Amino acid sequence: MAKHADRGDDVHILFLSSGVGARDNAPSIDLNEKTLRCQAAEAAANAVAAQPPRFANFPDNQMDSVPLLEIVRTIETAVSEISPNIIYTHHGDDLNVDHQRVCEATLTACRPLPGSTVERIYAFEVLSSTEWATPSSSRAFIPSRFVEVTVQMDKKRAALTCYGAEMRPPPHARSMEAVEAQAKLRGATAGVSYAEAFVTVREIWKDQ
Repeated sequence: MAKHADRGDDVHILFLSSGVGARDNAPSIDLNEKTLRCQAAEAAANAVAAQPPRFANFPDNQMDSVPLLEIVRTIETAVSEISPNIIYTHHGDDLNVDHQRVCEATLTACRPLPGSTVERIYAFEVLSSTEWATPSSSRAFIPSRFVEVTVQMDKKRAALTCYGAEMRPPPHARSMEAVEAQAKLRGATAGVSYAEAFVTVREIWKDQ
Protein backbone atom coordinates (compact mmCIF):
# COMPACT_ATOMS: atom_id res chain seq x y z
CA MET A 1 0.00 0.00 0.00
CA ALA A 2 2.80 2.40 0.90
CA LYS A 3 4.54 1.70 -2.41
CA HIS A 4 1.36 2.47 -4.35
CA ALA A 5 0.90 5.69 -2.39
CA ASP A 6 4.53 6.67 -3.00
CA ARG A 7 3.90 6.19 -6.73
CA GLY A 8 0.94 8.59 -6.59
CA ASP A 9 -1.84 6.00 -6.56
CA ASP A 10 -4.99 6.39 -4.45
CA VAL A 11 -5.15 3.48 -2.00
CA HIS A 12 -8.52 2.40 -0.60
CA ILE A 13 -9.15 -0.20 2.12
CA LEU A 14 -12.36 -2.09 2.86
CA PHE A 15 -12.68 -3.89 6.21
CA LEU A 16 -15.51 -6.41 6.07
CA SER A 17 -15.67 -7.47 9.74
CA SER A 18 -14.81 -5.87 13.08
CA GLY A 19 -12.07 -8.41 13.77
CA VAL A 20 -12.91 -8.60 17.47
CA GLY A 21 -16.08 -10.67 17.84
CA ALA A 22 -14.31 -14.05 18.01
CA ARG A 23 -11.91 -13.16 20.82
CA ASP A 24 -11.77 -15.04 24.11
CA ASN A 25 -13.56 -12.18 25.83
CA ALA A 26 -16.24 -11.90 23.16
CA PRO A 27 -19.13 -11.58 25.66
CA SER A 28 -17.56 -8.43 27.08
CA ILE A 29 -16.84 -6.78 23.73
CA ASP A 30 -18.61 -3.43 23.53
CA LEU A 31 -18.91 -0.52 21.13
CA ASN A 32 -15.85 1.13 22.64
CA GLU A 33 -13.62 -1.82 21.72
CA LYS A 34 -14.86 -1.76 18.15
CA THR A 35 -14.25 1.98 18.07
CA LEU A 36 -10.68 1.47 19.22
CA ARG A 37 -10.19 -1.14 16.53
CA CYS A 38 -11.45 1.24 13.86
CA GLN A 39 -9.20 3.99 15.17
CA ALA A 40 -6.22 1.64 14.93
CA ALA A 41 -7.17 0.81 11.34
CA GLU A 42 -7.43 4.49 10.49
CA ALA A 43 -4.04 5.20 12.06
CA ALA A 44 -2.46 2.31 10.16
CA ALA A 45 -3.97 3.54 6.89
CA ASN A 46 -2.60 6.99 7.57
CA ALA A 47 0.86 5.52 8.23
CA VAL A 48 0.99 4.16 4.67
CA ALA A 49 -0.72 7.25 3.16
CA ALA A 50 -3.90 5.35 2.24
CA GLN A 51 -7.37 6.87 2.16
CA PRO A 52 -9.49 6.55 5.35
CA PRO A 53 -10.77 2.96 5.39
CA ARG A 54 -14.35 1.86 4.89
CA PHE A 55 -15.96 -0.50 7.39
CA ALA A 56 -18.64 -3.15 6.97
CA ASN A 57 -19.99 -5.02 9.98
CA PHE A 58 -20.00 -8.72 9.16
CA PRO A 59 -19.43 -11.11 12.11
CA ASP A 60 -15.81 -11.89 12.96
CA ASN A 61 -14.70 -15.44 12.09
CA GLN A 62 -18.28 -16.25 11.12
CA MET A 63 -18.52 -14.89 7.60
CA ASP A 64 -19.30 -18.38 6.37
CA SER A 65 -22.66 -17.90 8.12
CA VAL A 66 -23.45 -14.88 5.95
CA PRO A 67 -25.01 -15.35 2.50
CA LEU A 68 -22.27 -14.86 -0.06
CA LEU A 69 -24.46 -12.45 -2.00
CA GLU A 70 -24.49 -9.98 0.92
CA ILE A 71 -20.70 -9.87 0.99
CA VAL A 72 -20.50 -9.62 -2.79
CA ARG A 73 -22.91 -6.68 -2.85
CA THR A 74 -20.89 -4.84 -0.20
CA ILE A 75 -17.74 -5.24 -2.28
CA GLU A 76 -19.57 -4.36 -5.49
CA THR A 77 -20.76 -1.10 -3.92
CA ALA A 78 -17.21 -0.12 -2.99
CA VAL A 79 -15.89 -1.09 -6.42
CA SER A 80 -18.62 0.91 -8.12
CA GLU A 81 -17.81 4.01 -6.05
CA ILE A 82 -14.01 3.75 -6.32
CA SER A 83 -13.54 2.25 -9.83
CA PRO A 84 -10.24 0.55 -8.90
CA ASN A 85 -7.78 -0.86 -11.44
CA ILE A 86 -6.00 -3.19 -9.00
CA ILE A 87 -7.54 -5.32 -6.24
CA TYR A 88 -5.69 -7.08 -3.42
CA THR A 89 -7.50 -9.77 -1.46
CA HIS A 90 -6.77 -12.66 0.88
CA HIS A 91 -5.44 -15.99 -0.28
CA GLY A 92 -8.41 -18.26 -0.88
CA ASP A 93 -6.98 -21.15 1.11
CA ASP A 94 -6.01 -19.33 4.30
CA LEU A 95 -6.87 -21.05 7.57
CA ASN A 96 -9.10 -18.13 8.55
CA VAL A 97 -12.62 -18.76 7.23
CA ASP A 98 -13.27 -15.04 6.82
CA HIS A 99 -10.27 -14.78 4.50
CA GLN A 100 -11.62 -17.64 2.39
CA ARG A 101 -15.04 -16.03 2.19
CA VAL A 102 -13.66 -12.59 1.34
CA CYS A 103 -11.55 -14.00 -1.48
CA GLU A 104 -14.53 -15.83 -2.95
CA ALA A 105 -16.76 -12.76 -2.70
CA THR A 106 -14.07 -10.51 -4.18
CA LEU A 107 -13.64 -12.71 -7.25
CA THR A 108 -17.41 -12.75 -7.71
CA ALA A 109 -17.76 -8.99 -7.27
CA CYS A 110 -14.84 -8.33 -9.62
CA ARG A 111 -15.72 -10.81 -12.35
CA PRO A 112 -14.43 -9.54 -15.72
CA LEU A 113 -17.62 -8.14 -17.21
CA PRO A 114 -17.51 -5.63 -20.09
CA GLY A 115 -16.84 -2.16 -18.73
CA SER A 116 -15.20 -3.35 -15.51
CA THR A 117 -12.33 -1.13 -14.33
CA VAL A 118 -10.60 -4.01 -12.50
CA GLU A 119 -7.61 -5.16 -14.51
CA ARG A 120 -5.53 -7.01 -11.91
CA ILE A 121 -6.30 -9.08 -8.82
CA TYR A 122 -3.57 -10.26 -6.46
CA ALA A 123 -3.80 -12.43 -3.35
CA PHE A 124 -1.59 -11.61 -0.36
CA GLU A 125 -0.38 -13.78 2.51
CA VAL A 126 -1.21 -13.21 6.18
CA LEU A 127 1.14 -14.49 8.84
CA SER A 128 -0.67 -16.78 11.32
CA SER A 129 -3.27 -17.72 8.72
CA THR A 130 -1.81 -18.45 5.29
CA GLU A 131 1.01 -20.65 6.55
CA TRP A 132 -1.18 -22.37 9.16
CA ALA A 133 -3.56 -23.91 6.61
CA THR A 134 -3.49 -27.64 5.90
CA PRO A 135 -0.38 -28.43 3.81
CA SER A 136 -1.39 -29.27 0.25
CA SER A 137 0.17 -28.64 -3.12
CA SER A 138 -3.20 -27.56 -4.47
CA ARG A 139 -3.86 -25.12 -1.60
CA ALA A 140 -0.40 -23.73 -0.98
CA PHE A 141 0.44 -20.04 -1.30
CA ILE A 142 2.85 -20.09 -4.25
CA PRO A 143 3.76 -16.49 -5.07
CA SER A 144 4.30 -15.38 -8.64
CA ARG A 145 4.73 -11.66 -7.99
CA PHE A 146 7.36 -10.06 -5.76
CA VAL A 147 7.26 -6.35 -4.94
CA GLU A 148 10.29 -4.70 -3.39
CA VAL A 149 9.37 -2.73 -0.25
CA THR A 150 12.85 -1.87 1.03
CA VAL A 151 12.14 1.87 0.99
CA GLN A 152 8.69 1.35 2.53
CA MET A 153 9.69 -0.94 5.44
CA ASP A 154 9.64 1.86 8.01
CA LYS A 155 6.08 2.72 6.98
CA LYS A 156 5.15 -0.96 7.20
CA ARG A 157 6.54 -1.15 10.74
CA ALA A 158 4.71 2.05 11.69
CA ALA A 159 1.42 0.69 10.38
CA LEU A 160 1.83 -2.55 12.33
CA THR A 161 2.69 -0.59 15.46
CA CYS A 162 -0.71 1.10 15.15
CA TYR A 163 -2.12 -2.43 15.49
CA GLY A 164 -0.34 -3.08 18.77
CA ALA A 165 -3.25 -5.15 20.08
CA GLU A 166 -2.84 -7.56 17.14
CA MET A 167 0.90 -8.05 17.36
CA ARG A 168 2.42 -10.78 19.54
CA PRO A 169 5.85 -11.36 21.11
CA PRO A 170 8.26 -13.68 19.29
CA PRO A 171 8.34 -16.45 18.32
CA HIS A 172 4.66 -15.96 17.42
CA ALA A 173 4.05 -15.80 13.66
CA ARG A 174 2.42 -12.39 14.10
CA SER A 175 5.38 -10.76 15.85
CA MET A 176 7.29 -7.84 14.39
CA GLU A 177 10.33 -10.09 14.19
CA ALA A 178 8.41 -12.64 12.08
CA VAL A 179 7.14 -9.92 9.76
CA GLU A 180 10.69 -8.67 9.33
CA ALA A 181 11.97 -12.19 8.66
CA GLN A 182 9.25 -12.85 6.10
CA ALA A 183 10.01 -9.61 4.25
CA LYS A 184 13.71 -10.53 4.19
CA LEU A 185 12.97 -14.04 2.92
CA ARG A 186 10.66 -12.78 0.18
CA GLY A 187 13.28 -10.18 -0.68
CA ALA A 188 16.05 -12.78 -0.87
CA THR A 189 13.86 -14.86 -3.17
CA ALA A 190 13.64 -11.89 -5.53
CA GLY A 191 17.20 -10.60 -5.09
CA VAL A 192 16.33 -7.48 -3.06
CA SER A 193 16.56 -6.55 0.63
CA TYR A 194 12.84 -6.63 1.46
CA ALA A 195 9.79 -7.70 -0.54
CA GLU A 196 6.16 -8.70 -0.30
CA ALA A 197 4.89 -11.68 -2.26
CA PHE A 198 1.58 -12.21 -4.05
CA VAL A 199 -0.27 -14.80 -6.06
CA THR A 200 -1.46 -13.44 -9.40
CA VAL A 201 -5.15 -14.29 -9.52
CA ARG A 202 -5.95 -12.35 -12.70
CA GLU A 203 -4.18 -9.90 -14.98
CA ILE A 204 -5.86 -8.31 -17.97
CA TRP A 205 -3.78 -6.22 -20.36
CA LYS A 206 -6.11 -4.04 -22.40
CA ASP A 207 -5.47 -2.14 -25.62
CA GLN A 208 -4.97 1.52 -24.90
